[in-house]
Amino acid sequence: MIELVTFVAAAYGLTQILVYGSIFDRIRPTKGKLGELFHCPMCLGFWVGVILWGANNQTQLFTYDYSLVTGFLLGCLSSGTSYALSMVFGDCGFKVEHKFLGGCQNVVDCADDE
Repeated sequence: MIELVTFVAAAYGLTQILVYGSIFDRIRPTKGKLGELFHCPMCLGFWVGVILWGANNQTQLFTYDYSLVTGFLLGCLSSGTSYALSMVFGDCGFKVEHKFLGGCQNVVDCADDE
């Protein structure tokens, strides 16, 4: 069970860094299919999960068998949790949004805290 939690935490962290990290702003693709991939935590989360599954023999944090079904399922798990957690947590902590006619508006703006 702890391996699964570790895998999800690693996948979420890596996905957040790749999608939102300012360190990658200069090299992150902005156009085309790769641009779409690198701006979507659900899309990139899948591939991060597959890459972590492929590299799991390089770490002792988690170990999974190398069947394609396991790789696919871990990619799906990474995708879903990366998306769900990115909808719950933002740069300022928990996201608090107020629904109004026409979409959502973030109630707390972390730029006000500075």
